[in-house]
Amino acid sequence: QVQLVESGGGLVQPGESLRLSCAASGNIFNINGMYWYRQAPGKERELVAEIASGGSTNYADSVKGRFTISRDNAENMVYLQMNNPKPEDTAVYYCKMNVKPTSISITRPYWGKGTLVTVSS
Repeated sequence: QVQLVESGGGLVQPGESLRLSCAASGNIFNINGMYWYRQAPGKERELVAEIASGGSTNYADSVKGRFTISRDNAENMVYLQMNNPKPEDTAVYYCKMNVKPTSISITRPYWGKGTLVTVSS
């Protein structure tokens, strides 16, 4: 089994910085894409940022220039550096990883349970 656990959420004031982490554990042969999603109250879950195994990244327009996604392949971790957060960034943040558990298994997505980020003064 593969488990993903997010950490680093909490209350942050507008303009401060926050760093989210997500650690994968269990049977892991290889991890391809890593992603951060978020879901605000009353809204659908949306993609915030993604990073490929080679390091290329992609961001939602709403966070470009403020958030940075990065990964540590040796530690099976993905990070989201949130600079200059705004109240509209308030949401539950979820990480997702496309994991190949063994050399003969297929790659499939795994999700964490989420961490709440509240941006408020």
